[in-house]
Amino acid sequence: MLFGSPFSSLGGPCGPCGPSRIGLFDSYPIGARLAIGMDSGFWVGNFGGLQDGVALLTNAQLFSNIGTPIDGLRPVVRIPFRNITFVSQ
Repeated sequence: MLFGSPFSSLGGPCGPCGPSRIGLFDSYPIGARLAIGMDSGFWVGNFGGLQDGVALLTNAQLFSNIGTPIDGLRPVVRIPFRNITFVSQ
C-alpha cells in the first residue's frame, strides 16, 4: 500500500486491523501534533510515521481519558494499530 509522500510502503496486509486504521493517518504530515486514543487513555505527540504495524509519536505524553497526565514526556512512543480507537489533530 502506498499513501504517497511522506508515507511509504507498509509491506503486506495487516489483517483485520490494517487498512481502516492506517487510513486514519493518510492526511497528517510528519511532525503534525496528534492525539491518538486507546481504550485506557490517549497519547499526545508529534507524528513520526508508520512502521511495522505501529504509529510512531515523538515527544509524546500519555493522558487518562479524563485528560489527567499519567506520565512525563517520552522521546518515542510506538502505538500498535490494533490498540488505536481514534486519531485527531
